[in-house]
Amino acid sequence: MNILMLIHEILISGQESLIESVSNPAIVLGVMGLILGLGLAFAAKKLAVERDPLVEKINSLLPGANCGGCGYPGCMQFAEAVAKGDAPADGCLAASAEINQQVADAVGGEISDSVRLIALVHCNGGHSAMDEFEYHGPEDCVSATMIMGGQKTCSYGCLGFGDCVIVCPFDAIKMGENGVPVVDKAACTGCGKCIEICPKNIIKLWPVNREVVVACSSLDKGAYARKACPMACIGCRKCEKACPVEAITIDDFLAVIDPEKCINCGLCATECPTGAILDNAVARPKVYIDSSCIGCSICAKICPVNAISGELKERYEVDSDMCIGCGLCLPKCPKNSINMIGAISYQQNREYQL
Repeated sequence: MNILMLIHEILISGQESLIESVSNPAIVLGVMGLILGLGLAFAAKKLAVERDPLVEKINSLLPGANCGGCGYPGCMQFAEAVAKGDAPADGCLAASAEINQQVADAVGGEISDSVRLIALVHCNGGHSAMDEFEYHGPEDCVSATMIMGGQKTCSYGCLGFGDCVIVCPFDAIKMGENGVPVVDKAACTGCGKCIEICPKNIIKLWPVNREVVVACSSLDKGAYARKACPMACIGCRKCEKACPVEAITIDDFLAVIDPEKCINCGLCATECPTGAILDNAVARPKVYIDSSCIGCSICAKICPVNAISGELKERYEVDSDMCIGCGLCLPKCPKNSINMIGAISYQQNREYQL
């Protein structure tokens, strides 16, 4: 009503000062802008859709990255899904454990105890891999792939132009000195942007607590794979034979690790003749046997590296230099006399079912 009265006053006013003011184009435009602004403000207030306070609260807790890793276009859409119960409270990959807990508390839900997934580059060739020709074109992997699949002799490996680095919304990927992308475990959220952009499909999601990885994607036979890249997996099966828990299989001449079975012992990496399997564990826990040991010898029999020894009915001892911290002996001890001491971050929340 106030807007209509203002318009009416402008139109019917006979005062000379007002007529003179209206004759000035700048003033006319200013008045028109004021009128339109008031109109828009009035419409916005009357037509505004009230948002659920719970959605607003959830959205305020989220990082606001709008990366799409949760499966929704943006944080607001994800917040709406969580409020409705259509998405898990810990579905935001960019959020910390603390934020996830706050979201769960807001909706009265719980967060899962699943292990966080991060990007893993299944290639370690880089500058060591042979070039088949000199590529002169746009310096991005997608463009390079269009020319005979890329300049590398290995048709499966990383081309090294860093498309994944550019697309990462969290600055979690850098190009390493060897020309292969390096993922920052702490910064990576597993949003999958790098996976989508990689034309070679060599980036996969991998449990952050699995330190032993296959850094190769070649499906060529051993001789051909090794000729193209000295770091390639040659399908020799040495890793498969060395694994004490049958976590490694050879599929199309390529070693594949089952993260559900892997115990991070690193024996496969030790046996790999080409370096295609990487052991990224900085340190491993060591086994300690306390005085409650009854000398049953079960631990000694199951140890894959013979690091445990002793006499029957006597307390057994562990050679810490030989122990690889695999934990195989831990659930087998009938007296719970075995403890893991040291770096156990990658073994937390894991139950061994062997």
